[in-house]
Amino acid sequence: MSGTGTADRTTEEGTGGLRRSLGFRDLVVYGLLFIAPMAPVGVYGTLDAKSHGAVALVYVVATVAMAFTAFSYAQMVRVVPQAGSVFAYARAGLGRQAGFVAGWMAMLDYLLIPAVAYLFSGIAMNSLVPEVSRWVWTALAVVLTTLLNLWGVRAAARVGFLVLAMEIVVLLVFVVSAVVVLARDGAGRGWLSPLSGDGTQGAFALSAVLGAVSVAVLSYLGFDAIASFAEEVTGGSEKVARAVLFCLALAGLLFVAQTYLVALLDPTASAEFAADPARQGSAFYDAVDSAVGTWLHDLVAVSKAVGAAFAALAGQAAAGRLLFAMGRDRRLPRVLARTDSGVPRVALLCAAVITLVAAVWAARRGDGMDHLVSVVDIGALTAFTLLHASVVGWFAVRRRGGPVIWWRHVLVPVAGAAITVAVIVEASGAAQVVGAVWLAAGLGVLVAQRGR
Repeated sequence: MSGTGTADRTTEEGTGGLRRSLGFRDLVVYGLLFIAPMAPVGVYGTLDAKSHGAVALVYVVATVAMAFTAFSYAQMVRVVPQAGSVFAYARAGLGRQAGFVAGWMAMLDYLLIPAVAYLFSGIAMNSLVPEVSRWVWTALAVVLTTLLNLWGVRAAARVGFLVLAMEIVVLLVFVVSAVVVLARDGAGRGWLSPLSGDGTQGAFALSAVLGAVSVAVLSYLGFDAIASFAEEVTGGSEKVARAVLFCLALAGLLFVAQTYLVALLDPTASAEFAADPARQGSAFYDAVDSAVGTWLHDLVAVSKAVGAAFAALAGQAAAGRLLFAMGRDRRLPRVLARTDSGVPRVALLCAAVITLVAAVWAARRGDGMDHLVSVVDIGALTAFTLLHASVVGWFAVRRRGGPVIWWRHVLVPVAGAAITVAVIVEASGAAQVVGAVWLAAGLGVLVAQRGR
């Protein structure tokens, strides 16, 4: 350990290094691509029904809740600036076994979230070109974005910047159009109802909002992937810490703004969405279509199709870095730690194959999206809990980061862990079962490695 408290990274024979080529803007691009600026589009109806109409408040609370996790990431990336993100942090703060468990659980998230995004892209493209099956569109999206990732992290970031710019423009078009319609025709609901509820399911209920938050956090998963590029950023890990916090704050602002506006445009009561779940998935599009016009509906759909594919690109890149780091530490097959011109191509191809299989399998099933969405957040939330514990372990228990600042090194991470555990408890039973099975499999691998 150096005098600044930074954890050492052992470099073993045969392990290639990652190429440092990313700046602050590139990190923000990867983070926002993975999160997706219009992530609430697909879950607006579900959240509106669950929260009794207080959908914008759900995202306010979710942003504050995820801020604890972002703060812990910023703490650890400064002292453990390594690829692998939470795997490296838990390994440094809690020990090698805990590090493996954190990496193993994060793997479930990083491999399945891109599969969901690819499937969403395939479904959107199929709706525009129905002659081509959605599984073909899904597979095509995987192949194209994988080629970009294999080209290199810098090249992928440049193309991703153009896609992100397109998504931001479409979002701005929606905001301006919504404001014009609201100024001309008035709101379909009360002006404060997106923050206080529409009253159609009874009085305001905090429990309903918190239940919806457990779903809304899925929209934020991806900002943490920025930390996976810590060994590829120029100018030090401070840029990574700032990018993590900036992406979360910006995403929260965008999510609150768009859900507030669409809720005002939407005359459908939350009680109607609750009584007819089949309407929830298309609720955002339906509101835009009826209030503004089909042209904006189609524009948003195309933006989501392209944006989802590039969200998967960012997720696949993060998954590759996680597999690379775990292979370098010999927690996964050593071949995953190989690099070619600074690009972990073996790890990227492995992540791409797993994601391709999951995405195409889901695309060929009518209920494939439901199966994937129900389990993607458990791995991330478990890893986040271990992340918070690693902050306490590194700074307060091992005291390797200088003087202990109790609010920063104990209070915030403990509160963050309490939030992630509460969200896990609120998750669906199917998601909890899958998470438990995946954890048991990881513990089995850990026992086998210790025996060997």
